[in-house]
Amino acid sequence: MPTPAGDARITWHRAASASASASGARAVLAVSHGAGGGIEARDLRALAAALPPLGVDVALVEQPWRVAGKKVAPAPKTLDTGWRALWPALEKPGLPVVAGGRSAGARVACRTARELGASAVLALSFPLHPPGRPERSRAEELLDAGLPTLVVQGDRDPFGRPEEFPELPVGMELVGIPHGDHGFAVPKRADIGQEEALALITGAVADWLARLPG
Repeated sequence: MPTPAGDARITWHRAASASASASGARAVLAVSHGAGGGIEARDLRALAAALPPLGVDVALVEQPWRVAGKKVAPAPKTLDTGWRALWPALEKPGLPVVAGGRSAGARVACRTARELGASAVLALSFPLHPPGRPERSRAEELLDAGLPTLVVQGDRDPFGRPEEFPELPVGMELVGIPHGDHGFAVPKRADIGQEEALALITGAVADWLARLPG
């Protein structure tokens, strides 16, 4: 899809329907990737597999820089521009849209969700601060989302462990994933396996989506 920042791509994972002429979805979850990877991220793939059977269309959004094959993400303002331009396509099914993303994609969602009319925000691996630089907190960006928000954070995330987050206001929730790093990878010596960690993520997101108003 064309955007002012270049061509982007949306990959849809649709909810099943008993009727070929009707949608089986009750909501859309639109999620984008981080600054160091694409929609092949393990948490995004897991959500795209787990949520459609529960009645949620999942739209995996590839930012223009990634579609163009570049290795370095542009400035936040450019990321926001690409995301805004895609929003009409995400709204097209006529369903409530939850804006989400992982890492840099989560920041984009937080910055733009309210102005775009999203119903809620999903922040996967929110980069609370650069690794080793807790004084450079991005907490305000998260708190300013102004919508029901779920943060899913690995316990070993160098960009911000769950205990480093400030007290969240009513309407914002945080779920920690044991042993997870920034990509939710868990070490082999951990007392949970990789698939179990991913099931914790998808279960937490599914439960939260079911509890959202409307």
